[in-house]
Amino acid sequence: MRKECDSLGMLELTDDAVYGIHTLRALDNFPITGERINLQLIKAYLFVKNAAAETNFKIGLLPKEKYEPIIKAIDLLIGETESAIKKESFGIHEKIIVDPYQGGAGTSLNMNINEVIANLALSYAGKKFGEYNFIHPIDDVNLSQSTNDTYPTALKVASIFLLRELAESFAVLQSSLQKKENEFSNVIKLGRTQLQDAVAITLGQEFGAYAQAIARDRWRLYNAEERLRSVNLGGTAVGNFVSAPKEYVLSVNAELKKITGLPIAKAEDLIDATQNFDVFIEVHGLIKAGACSLIKICNDLRLMSSGPHGGFGEIILPAMQAGSSIMPGKVNPVILENVIQVSELIKGHDVVISNLAASGNFELNAFTPLLAHLFLKSIEMLRDAIHNLSDKCISELRANEERCKQNLLKSSAAAASLINIFGYDSIAKIVNEAESKNLTFIELLKQKKLLTEKELYGLLTREMGIKNEERTKN
Repeated sequence: MRKECDSLGMLELTDDAVYGIHTLRALDNFPITGERINLQLIKAYLFVKNAAAETNFKIGLLPKEKYEPIIKAIDLLIGETESAIKKESFGIHEKIIVDPYQGGAGTSLNMNINEVIANLALSYAGKKFGEYNFIHPIDDVNLSQSTNDTYPTALKVASIFLLRELAESFAVLQSSLQKKENEFSNVIKLGRTQLQDAVAITLGQEFGAYAQAIARDRWRLYNAEERLRSVNLGGTAVGNFVSAPKEYVLSVNAELKKITGLPIAKAEDLIDATQNFDVFIEVHGLIKAGACSLIKICNDLRLMSSGPHGGFGEIILPAMQAGSSIMPGKVNPVILENVIQVSELIKGHDVVISNLAASGNFELNAFTPLLAHLFLKSIEMLRDAIHNLSDKCISELRANEERCKQNLLKSSAAAASLINIFGYDSIAKIVNEAESKNLTFIELLKQKKLLTEKELYGLLTREMGIKNEERTKN
């Protein structure tokens, strides 16, 4: 066992504990929820520590004998984090162990990272864990920094990387929808407004409208990155860079830009960027907008696939799993249901994030950890749900052309296409008569020898610009 001290007293840690006393106190203070610090946030935080160490070394604050093992430790941790992101190995979870739901504006995470870097650096330098008189978690690893500038900066870096992935997932979904737009371009069907029968539309046109909505979401997210490029690194505790040399403040963001490859820039007002998190409300609102688009699309697809015999039955979803423990053969739209639930959760996150961002006081927002956790969680969940939707649903769904045709012909909505031929009043009388006699519109047209089913369908397809004669056959 080894002993470590802080301002509150002394605690014992096992000799092989790569973290230190601050992490141990956080473990005791914040019960484990089973959730982990977001891996992209850990990686981004390590990039920030890397930039700080490089800058401190270049301006002569961090001596070479400390700088080299610190950089080596950071490189190791970045590699472990990337392996965890790829789901190859999860050693990083044995080192960065604090709970995401923590008080202290993120100090527990910052100190967990500082202590792990310091102890690994000590090991590389031939020292034992806890020999902080040689490399100290705060004096050396946290040099020229505060939780209050490193945490928000790391959050923005992680957010940009994940937003790019989310935007790409929207691009994949857009492409899938556009393929269906082309595939279904000649499938004419009943339109619906307010869940009531409406004039004819093609299934391709419906999918084209979905693709346009997703394209807008993709573009919004692409532009959202710009909101996050301005960071407060170098501002230290409250944004007025107390304890950080001016040379460090002027250089550290350029170093971070080089390390991450992102167009990072120092905020024009570091005090503002330290205390105000309205940018996260703005960007998450765009994420929520994408989630709302998905809910609308998924609900439409659920309705179109409903039945299949007692509902609309106009599209056929890929069968993913048995849908009932008591009804044989039942198949449910489980992928669509999953996407809707994820999207509803993101809408909930948006409320919490807005409340947390509004709840900061004076020079700091104490609720950064939960805001960060939910913000990044929203992006990752939506990204994965979209890929699932594209791969396991949209790409494989099929049109039930015969059902589309029959739903259209049975509806009096087709009457709108006959107004210019027979006149509004005449068609209105036929519609009302069909209703009173409990006949479909086409049945009464045939009885009156006005149009056959083939003629009506041919008229509708021509009106929609569909020239394939095969589609006018009974």
